[in-house]
This record gives sequence, structure tokens and C-alpha cells, in this order.
Amino acid sequence: MIDYKEIIKKIIPELDKVVSFFEKELLKIRTGRISPALIEDISVECFGQKFPLKQLASISILDPKQLVISPWDKSYIEPIEKAVFSSNLGVSPIVEKDSIRISFPPISEEYKKNFLLIISEKQEEANKTIRKWREKAWEEIQERTKEGEIKEDDKYRAKEELQEIIDEYNKKIKELSDKKRKEIMDN
Repeated sequence: MIDYKEIIKKIIPELDKVVSFFEKELLKIRTGRISPALIEDISVECFGQKFPLKQLASISILDPKQLVISPWDKSYIEPIEKAVFSSNLGVSPIVEKDSIRISFPPISEEYKKNFLLIISEKQEEANKTIRKWREKAWEEIQERTKEGEIKEDDKYRAKEELQEIIDEYNKKIKELSDKKRKEIMDN
């Protein structure tokens, strides 16, 4: 006999990854407060290769509306400036000696609506992935029941416990999403 709890336990690290990934994706969405996470993954072409910005420079917050990029090497300044300019952030980088300053304009109502739409899309993606893991675990539980490795009574207990865990993770995704929506609307 196999304990169905082992099957459920196997998907928990995967569900944690979904929540963690969703959280990181939300950090990339600008609210009134800026964060280095907004630009750290911008792809910069340097020496014929592409690097995330965070591998080529340090990024710090100058004030609530400005970031400063300090490249590790002066030769990175031009490719970084080009990458930031061509990103879809709608900002113009300003080169100052050995650094690049980025000023973020106030968020318009149109941007807010766009960001809320992006959050909804990312939330749906996260929920789909969680559903996929639920289905995978449920299929394994049903298969093991057919093979006689899990009792019929345990199958229904497993279904309830699995759904409770899935509900808990969907709730985490919703809470993160609601918090980000509130940040956007409050600015």
C-alpha cells in the first residue's frame, strides 16, 4: 500500500515554485514605488552575448522615482543605455560619467489599467500551473487506486486534502495579486 499523502507531498515544492515565480513577476510590474527588480532582468547585448543587467552593473534607488545603474566596467555603459532605452518601460536613460540615471514618470491611468491587465494575466498563468499540478497528483492517485495500491476510501480523502492544498495556494496567489493591485491603484 502507498500513502496518498506522499503523492500530495511531491507537488508541494512545485506549488511553492509557482508562488515564488509569481511573486518575482509581480516585482517587475511598476507601482508608485520603484525597485531595482523593474530593470535587473533587462537583456543587454555586450560582446556579442546577452546578459541580464544585474550581471553587468549594480542598481540602486536614488529617490522614489529614480534608479541609478553603476556598471562594473565603463565599456558597458553604451550597451546598457541602449537596452534600457529599447525596453518597454517608457523611460529615457541619462548617462552621467560612470553611471546611468533613470527617471520614472508618474503612472497614468492608462498605465494603471494596463498593469492591472498584466497582473490578471500573470495570475491566470499561475492558477493554470497550480491546476496542472493538481491534475497530475489526482491522476496518480486514481492510477494507484486502480492498481490497488491506494484504498478506495483513501482516494476520496486524498481528493479532499489535495483540494485544500490547492485552495491554499490559489489563495496565496490571489493575496499577492490583490496587494499589487492595491499598490498600483494607491499611486
